[in-house]
Amino acid sequence: MKDKIKGKAEEVKGKVTGDKGEELKGKARQGVGNVKGTAKEASYDAEHRGTRKV
Repeated sequence: MKDKIKGKAEEVKGKVTGDKGEELKGKARQGVGNVKGTAKEASYDAEHRGTRKV
């Protein structure tokens, strides 16, 4: 979550200042945050697969 927020701030800063590098860095950081979130969800699901009813 922290990477997503920081990335969004960097992206907005880049847009406001016209710095494409900062904007892209922010988008990349958001992507890292998304991957981390997906990995945590997958880990949780794998750990609790046997106890959940679908």
